Parts: sequence; C-alpha cells; structure tokens
Amino acid sequence: MQKLYHFLFVVILILHGLIHLMGTIAYLQLGTFEKLPYKTTLLNGSWDVGQSGIAVFGALWAAAALGFVLSAAAMLAKWHWARPVLVAVTLLSLVFTGLDWKAAYAGVILNIAILGLLWLGPHIGASFLAKEMVYEPNR
Repeated sequence: MQKLYHFLFVVILILHGLIHLMGTIAYLQLGTFEKLPYKTTLLNGSWDVGQSGIAVFGALWAAAALGFVLSAAAMLAKWHWARPVLVAVTLLSLVFTGLDWKAAYAGVILNIAILGLLWLGPHIGASFLAKEMVYEPNR
C-alpha cells in the first residue's frame, strides 16, 4: 500500500508542476487561459509589477514547475535530496500562488497540503515521506 501512496504522491507532484506551466504560458504571453488572463498586477491588482516584472514572475513559475518534476523524479529514485528540494519548491510555489491568490487559490491549498504531508509523513509511518530518504539500488 505504501508503494501506491508513493506513486500517487509523485503523480500529484508532477501534475502540480505541470499546472505551474500555465502561469508561465499566461504571464510570458505564450498563450491564453480563460481563468488565467494576462495581467501585470499581483496581490489582487494592488501591486503593478509591469511587463518586465510579470515576465520574471512567469519565468519563476517555470522554475517551480521544473522543481516539482525534479523532486518527484528524485522521490521515485529515493535520492536523499528529494525532500529538501520538495520543501523549497513548495514554499516557493506557495509564495507565487499567494501573490496571485485570485487565480491560483487551489495551488495555495495544495502547497499547504504537500507541506503538511511532508511534516506529518514521518510521524504517521509514511516511509516514502521519511526525513531520511536513502538511495537503495535494486539488487
């Protein structure tokens, strides 16, 4: 059962990372989404960062996407750096989704859930979320 939970968690991380690409596409004006229109403001319109600022914001969403996919792959491989990278990218994602709360509130909720699972995992016996992930090659 632990393997199924591990696999589901990894799939959720990959999907969350791919959804971050929507922000990249919208804010770099590479495409449009009805629920994620191009804008140059954050914090519900109260902070105008301009075209350059929103382009940087969009590029950072791509960095978060890459971070989620890399940490998911590292979790599958049971590499020791998976958990710290996942914590860092989730905190980064939480900042980005918080800055664009109106469009990305679901991401805020998912980021909080991921952080909660990472914190609770070792305490509830979820070995795939253990603090000390050790690489164990298949023999």
